[in-house]
Amino acid sequence: MLRAAARAARRRENQRSVSTLILLRHGQSKWNGADAIFSGWVDVPLTVKGRVEAVGAGQLLRERGFPAKRVDVAFTSNLQRAHETCELALASMAGAQQDTWHSDRIRRDARLNERHYGSLQGWRKADPELVQGFGSDMLLSWRRTMDAKPPPMTKEHHHYDPDAPRTETLRDCQKRVVACWETTIAPALFEEENLPTEIENRTILVAAHSNTLRMLMAYFDEVADEKVPELYVPNAVPIIYRFDPRTRKPLSRKLDTQSGGSHARWLLSPSNHAQVQEALQSGGMLTRALFESIDVERKGRLTAAEFDAGIKTLMADAEHVDCVVVGVAKKIARESVTPNCSVSLAEFEELAQAAVSELHAEEHIDYDAEHRWD
Repeated sequence: MLRAAARAARRRENQRSVSTLILLRHGQSKWNGADAIFSGWVDVPLTVKGRVEAVGAGQLLRERGFPAKRVDVAFTSNLQRAHETCELALASMAGAQQDTWHSDRIRRDARLNERHYGSLQGWRKADPELVQGFGSDMLLSWRRTMDAKPPPMTKEHHHYDPDAPRTETLRDCQKRVVACWETTIAPALFEEENLPTEIENRTILVAAHSNTLRMLMAYFDEVADEKVPELYVPNAVPIIYRFDPRTRKPLSRKLDTQSGGSHARWLLSPSNHAQVQEALQSGGMLTRALFESIDVERKGRLTAAEFDAGIKTLMADAEHVDCVVVGVAKKIARESVTPNCSVSLAEFEELAQAAVSELHAEEHIDYDAEHRWD
């Protein structure tokens, strides 16, 4: 009875008007990678790999029902790594129909720039001199807490920009990003007239940076300050939020996570599955989200019947969007859960890691593990 009512509610939800927000972190930049450097407001270009990632993200979006002509407006930062990602993704989303999009639809806003890291910008994150000078605990606090502020940049600094902040806390970054959402992005999504698509079915793309997108996600999902470090935003992996244009609230069912839950849906492809591996490690956001969304009775174990019912719920909720949650769930249900068995969270995490590794093994692309914080 309850499941039938839930299915009926989802069918009613599927008939609602939907405003779609696509979040996309820039492709790999020259300061990303294993030997990562604090980028902040330094205008670092994309690598060749980063450009390929941006094109791949656009192709994936087009294949999943988001051609460029569906994007009414795209917002990006003033930094070239985000702007170029935005242009490449939109061009790829257009495919052979390049006349369906134009760069005039891209709006730049400095409030979407990466968090300013003060005098740390230009330093390697693991530089022994930084560790010796400030201590690893202080460096970690600057990077992963809301109110710790790195030393301010001086005029003598190699990357000094008189128009940029001198330094920022994560909370400073969040304030300007949320202000950008409330005063600029949300009005375009929910109010602005004279755009190609009616408000009831509008789509907007935001191509930006790790911390700025993380702060938007924390805002949408009401993530507690201490849980913000658990939000992970990989390079060039599309993240989808669906909103009710009347209430301006997320429509997608919130999946329970260690960070408190998320309405986001991540798109999975052969070329980006390696980027989401970290989110599928033990304790990772997506693994726990998938397990806890199915474990409705909070028993800590799932039977085959519960798994089957949970998969059907997720697939209906995803509205045919092939997101990483549903992709992994399908594979585990098909190959790993037998009728007479049950699995714990720890066992499920192992299955999830194996599943995502095998989803597109024949098209595997090596991925250099990257620090979570840009």
